Amino acid sequence: MLPLTVLGRIVIGGVAAFGLAALGLCGCGEPSTHAHRPRTVALAEAPETPRVTPPPRPPPPPAPGPGLISLRIALAKQMRLAGPQSGAAVYDLTKQMELYSLRARVARPPASVEKLYTTVAALLELGPGARLHTTVLGAGHLGPGGVWHGDLYLHGGGDPTFGDGGFNRTWNHGYGPTAAQVVGQLQRRGIRRVTGQVIGDASLFDDRPGGPATGYAPDTPDYEGELGALVYDHGSTNGKLSPGAFSARQFAETMSGAGIQVQAASRTRRTPAHAHVLASVSSPPLSVLLQLMDVPSDDLFADMLDEQLGARFGTAGSISAGAHVMSQQIATYYDVHPSIVDGSGLSRADRSSPDEIVKLLRLLWHTPVGDVLHDSLPVVGKTGTVTTIADGTAAQGRCVAKTGTLNNVTNLAGYCHSRGGHTLAFALLIDGPSNWQALPLLGQMAATIARY
Repeated sequence: MLPLTVLGRIVIGGVAAFGLAALGLCGCGEPSTHAHRPRTVALAEAPETPRVTPPPRPPPPPAPGPGLISLRIALAKQMRLAGPQSGAAVYDLTKQMELYSLRARVARPPASVEKLYTTVAALLELGPGARLHTTVLGAGHLGPGGVWHGDLYLHGGGDPTFGDGGFNRTWNHGYGPTAAQVVGQLQRRGIRRVTGQVIGDASLFDDRPGGPATGYAPDTPDYEGELGALVYDHGSTNGKLSPGAFSARQFAETMSGAGIQVQAASRTRRTPAHAHVLASVSSPPLSVLLQLMDVPSDDLFADMLDEQLGARFGTAGSISAGAHVMSQQIATYYDVHPSIVDGSGLSRADRSSPDEIVKLLRLLWHTPVGDVLHDSLPVVGKTGTVTTIADGTAAQGRCVAKTGTLNNVTNLAGYCHSRGGHTLAFALLIDGPSNWQALPLLGQMAATIARY
């Protein structure tokens, strides 16, 4: 009998040789009379286990060059002066590498750097060419002699630039529709007198004149006006009327000045469904509105755009509803998750980290939304809120950035085109030092980044 090790090894024509030998029929081996003699059988060698070659180790990162060493040393020194509550992140978009990071994952109040999120969310939802409309609707009919029998409703679409032409030339660089333009349209319709009233309709937004930083009470020092869906001359009021009622009053006075007899209501009211459009004017495109917001850091523009997002894409024309829309958009498109409470950054409950800001700037670079954002920002050392920051340094004219300032919060974030030919995204958030101490530090850090 063959050893057991042979049984599974010898196969002749698909039949086990052991079975043939046992029957005396195997002619391929020795005669069956010798079957008692053990056979020597060469067993097949077990296949070798294939050798697994480990993947090559990635090359070590190149040693930092003198430029990067200088940048890190300078920023580290400047951040020590900024204090332990401050953080920074700098990223090289050209080389796709992090250059500097210090406490960059700690979320802090972004202040008006928050307007980067507002700008991006508005562009995503509305598009750069979107316009906001202010409309006159009539509830009544035009009779003989140009008499409008009924009321006129001035309906606000959330345009922060509607107002007087002289005011717009000073405040908005000449941008923005005027009451006189609307009156001209009514005149061309033949209206010479109105038996009813001009009534403001501000129902697109809620009636709270301020933001969460003041518990939604008026915040004239920061907004330089009051919030509303219908505002005139940047949310001006006379202390007695709401912004919507004040707008209707100013519009009625413009009509009277043009020879159309009319009175204004002292309260706002929703336009009835049967009213029809008699005149309409539009804001500048959103791309221009964003420049008017970001260059001077206009808080009223920002929170009105926030409410616009809430009214059109959220649950209500409120700052909180708009903030929710903003948060969703920034998270969905860029996987960035700041805590957004308003559009202006006035609330200290807003929270964002340098890493989150730089990630947003990095992902936006050379995209249609990112190009509009870049063009909306003031130029360091030259325009807007950064006119005096880093002026006379390497950063002047090379960087665009959004400032963010609250008491003892002094921030700067944006892009720099460095002397070395690199494009850098950066976020510098300084908490603790007074603003007058921190602003020179921001200038020094911006200059350090631009020299890279």
